[in-house]
Parts: sequence; structure tokens; C-alpha cells
Amino acid sequence: MIASLIVAMDEKGGIGKGNRLPWYLPSDLKRFKKLTMGHHLVMGRKTYETIGKSLPGRVMIVVTHQKDYFPKDCMIVNSLEAAIKLAQDNHESEVFIIGGGQIFHQAIGLADRIYLTTIHTDVDADVLFPKIDLNQWELTESEGSSQYEKDDYESDFKILKRKH
Repeated sequence: MIASLIVAMDEKGGIGKGNRLPWYLPSDLKRFKKLTMGHHLVMGRKTYETIGKSLPGRVMIVVTHQKDYFPKDCMIVNSLEAAIKLAQDNHESEVFIIGGGQIFHQAIGLADRIYLTTIHTDVDADVLFPKIDLNQWELTESEGSSQYEKDDYESDFKILKRKH
């Protein structure tokens, strides 16, 4: 099973501000949906609460230490390792780890692939993606800078694969 991180970040690595995404990028949301449809998504509780619902066509796995937390239409586990094992036990081919900051920090060492959207701005974020050691990653795909009509900012889409 491939473990993939999927993240949108500003030029300084910012991924969130005030428990929200600090931008609106329909092009990135469309890419996210296309890539993740039919797969398991792993996220922390705060990320799930930011989304606010289960995403259709995907299996949502929420990592939380809260014992009485049972959102509708989600699987609940108490560790990233348990989430990955659950996806593997369900015969997943590629599990997508979608955040937030704490989950990304735990997962960066386990990831095989990163689907990265770099947003050309600095939003003074309060949650950052972990630093990527580019010596450990190979750029396999890159789609040049674009700004779709309704996107707040220009962005680039990249796929990084861990070197073995």
C-alpha cells in the first residue's frame, strides 16, 4: 500500500490559520477530489471538524485521543499507525493522509508520495507543514503556475516520490 500525503501550503510552508484553510482554491479542491475518490483518508480530529462532514466516495479515518468522539460516517482510531493498519486491512492501494499539522509531522517519515500544491502567497499561517528534505524526494510530476478564475492565488501542483 502506498502512503501519500496530500497538502496545499503557502510559500513558507503554512497550511492553516485559525483552524481553517486560509485560501479558497477550487482548482486544488477539484484535484483533491479526483486524486482521493474511492480511497481512505486519514486526518486528525481538528481537520475533520474543519471539513465538517464525511466526504462522499471516500472512507474517512479520524485520529483522536478523545474517547467519546464519534462523528457520523467515520472510523475512529487513536494513532496514525492504527489508521494506516485499518486502511491496509481494508485492502487499500493508496491511503491519503490529509492533515493537519500534527498528523503530517507524524507521517512525513512514513510517506511514499507527496501530492503538493504550492500557493504563491504568504498567509502568516499558524500551522506549518514539516520541512521536506529534498534529498529524500524525487519530483515526478509538475504542473506549472496557474490561477483559475475563482482561485484566490496562483499555485503549482507537484508530485514527489520518496527515493529508495
